Amino acid sequence: MTIQEQIQQFLSSPAFGVVGASSNRDKYGNKVLRCYLQNGRNAVPVNPNDAEIEGIPCAATISDLPADALSISMITPPAVTAKLVPLAIEKGIRNIWMQPGAEHPEAVALCHERGVNVIADGSCVLVVMGYHEH
Repeated sequence: MTIQEQIQQFLSSPAFGVVGASSNRDKYGNKVLRCYLQNGRNAVPVNPNDAEIEGIPCAATISDLPADALSISMITPPAVTAKLVPLAIEKGIRNIWMQPGAEHPEAVALCHERGVNVIADGSCVLVVMGYHEH
């Protein structure tokens, strides 16, 4: 698949998990969540420490995401990405977009091995979807 096809497949999910979502509006974990919302997408923040972000109830973990969340954005440090990708695969997540800075080589390799669509080439969901500050 080309990167455009990978992105198209990623964006075809009925819902999106935002792993590393933050209530701090200056952080990328918040901007990615707001980007989905600006584009009319169903997005679920994943954060074990917050009850809700941007008015949306948080899932504490990837395994708490709704079944229709087939794609996740990861805005996590690489070591955290490496720990969470196996859980995402186990949950049945089909598409994983590692935001720039979240990539981990072993996690990327595991996605390839398990047939998961992984975007980890430096593409940024904020650029692709056209995020804008309000």
